[in-house]
Amino acid sequence: MDRIFNNTEVAFKLKSDSELNRAYFLFKMIQKESLVKIGTSLTNFALKAHLPVEGIIRTTVFDHFCGGVTEDDCLPVMDKMYEKGNVCSVLDYSVEGKEEEEQFDNAMNITLKIIKFAQDKKNIPFVVFKPTGFGRFALYQKITEGKELNEEEKKEWQVVVDRYDKVCKAAHAAGIPILIDGEETWMQDAADDLVEKMMVKYNKEKAIVFNTLQCYRWDRLDYLKKLHERAKEQGFYIGMKIVRGAYMEKERERAQEMGYKDPICATKPDTDNMYNSVMTYMFENLGEMSIFAGTHNEESSYLLMELMEKAGVKHDDERVFFGQLYGMSDHISYNLAAHKYNVAKYLPFGPVRDVMPYLIRRAEENTSVAGQTSRELNLLKTERERRKI
Repeated sequence: MDRIFNNTEVAFKLKSDSELNRAYFLFKMIQKESLVKIGTSLTNFALKAHLPVEGIIRTTVFDHFCGGVTEDDCLPVMDKMYEKGNVCSVLDYSVEGKEEEEQFDNAMNITLKIIKFAQDKKNIPFVVFKPTGFGRFALYQKITEGKELNEEEKKEWQVVVDRYDKVCKAAHAAGIPILIDGEETWMQDAADDLVEKMMVKYNKEKAIVFNTLQCYRWDRLDYLKKLHERAKEQGFYIGMKIVRGAYMEKERERAQEMGYKDPICATKPDTDNMYNSVMTYMFENLGEMSIFAGTHNEESSYLLMELMEKAGVKHDDERVFFGQLYGMSDHISYNLAAHKYNVAKYLPFGPVRDVMPYLIRRAEENTSVAGQTSRELNLLKTERERRKI
């Protein structure tokens, strides 16, 4: 297998010299944990105090990691990625931490709007939403813990179910697959069960509804195999976005505090093995499954490429997509796309103030995965030297 990810000319061909410099300095800052902590605290303080900092945020971290404030805002970014780099977009309304019914309805309506928006656009192959965008975290948690819901909560949960159904029905009618994100373990079972109901209903001909497997969890391959058994019995296709995971520190802390077994793999190699095992199992059952491989890991990307090569699966087979976050791992995205693989960037959007929790999480994740940030910096440095900026 050719090691294609070192080609920085292809990786950064869409970036102007000034954008390349901005990326370099951003990752330089993210590399320093103390700077991320100070920056996070100052940003939170400034936003709470309603200081005029949105302009500064917009021109730095926001524009690097986000497509815009609205979906229309994202169009120039999406068109440029597709026309010049053959990379698709997954529009991700990245407003987190809302708790009101009105806000849940708003998230659902935005998702429905994006399904319509995507119908006549080849460069938007998937739509996405987050479980807690459609319902209260505490409600998912209560169901996951097996506690009895009161009458009000039963009605509230039915509204959540209806939101899922409305969106999945619209996605099915439009023929656009929908990715449903994964969240914390102590609310995830309720989401998994609900997504499975949507798969049973809407994945009869092919995978339209995709759940997410966070492979830093040591139980995910077992979960997938049991789901596969049920899929064979009930006659539905499985769609899965596979990622390593986004809540590790929080998961470990809670498990320790509450005295239950840590749900996260003991080591980084264990997580890598889980990810690759899940991906291989899915690929070996490609007749009944579709894979959205969300990864910034080069070795996992090469493994999936090798599996496709050996099995004679075409690079652009619609059942296999590679995905990365906008603003990260361009060396993977654009080099894969140059070799005609299906590639999509998660493109977050939303009001600057509301998207900040997402951006802060992104910065903290990059700080905790030291090798990732170093790799980004080395590639950016190589390209700056190639261009002699």
